[in-house]
Amino acid sequence: MAKVKYKFNPETLSYDKVERNLKSKVNRFLLLFAASLVMSIILVVIFLQFYETPKMRNLKQENRRLLTQYEFMYKNLESIEDVLADIQQRDDNLYRVVFEADPIPNSIRKTGFGGVNKYARLESMDNSELVINTARKLDVIAKEAYIQSKSYDEVLKLALDKEEMLSSIPAVMPVSNKDMKRTASGWGFRIHPIYKIRRFHYGMDFTAPIGTEVYATGDGTVKEVKRSHTGFGQWIVIDHGFGYETLYGHLNEFNVKRGQKVKRGNVIGYVGSKGTSSGPHLHYEVHKNGKAVNPQYYYFKDLTPQEYEKMIAISSNMGQSYD
Repeated sequence: MAKVKYKFNPETLSYDKVERNLKSKVNRFLLLFAASLVMSIILVVIFLQFYETPKMRNLKQENRRLLTQYEFMYKNLESIEDVLADIQQRDDNLYRVVFEADPIPNSIRKTGFGGVNKYARLESMDNSELVINTARKLDVIAKEAYIQSKSYDEVLKLALDKEEMLSSIPAVMPVSNKDMKRTASGWGFRIHPIYKIRRFHYGMDFTAPIGTEVYATGDGTVKEVKRSHTGFGQWIVIDHGFGYETLYGHLNEFNVKRGQKVKRGNVIGYVGSKGTSSGPHLHYEVHKNGKAVNPQYYYFKDLTPQEYEKMIAISSNMGQSYD
């Protein structure tokens, strides 16, 4: 049975019965409900401060495991970074040196990440410093690995080109000269046989009978086939690529034509005495990047050390050239 309440009426000096309508009952209920809800929340918050639910306990354990994994990952990335640095050093100081290529500038290898802060979304996380440092290191290593991969692609191409270059470099004598008896005048100042003045001889002369075979000293393409009554008379120029060209002068006959591909050892012509010449011989020159160089440094596939020394001695003692 509901409890009946009375209220004192000062005008009548008596107690009147309190009548409750629906609105007052609803308001009272809502007030009690709100108070109960607030108290419940306060109690739950206080409770959670001192007691962990199984779900919260599992989440904390998971966070600890993730933190440990991040620390382990960061240490592994540092090890990978050291290995990558060693690979980069070998690339710059070994492989690229062997293939005569410039090293990759450090400014390219270590270039940073510009633009907006891509790690801003991680700043609100617990242990954000570790997470951001790990993410940043991973990005840097990924970029350096990509650059190194491209570098090795280039080194591979250089290796393939090197094989072609080794076949193209002039590396044998242009005439058969096993006993060195055909070695005549060498590189340097000589007395010209016709003009009898001291002039620089930009090549090497090989004496041989007219009609002796003349060989291409490296793979290449015949660039010029010239005829003249002066100078080198009849001569051939071969473009070997990689900055190398060779010239064969005073020929009696040609065995190739302009634009023809030749291999090292192919017969390209025959010894003669055409042009300004004092006798049958071959004048031979080597050019590197448009500049004449001493041919004696380019017989490494043809001579033993003893034969090379003998050839140098003979060519150096000659005081007069044949052209």
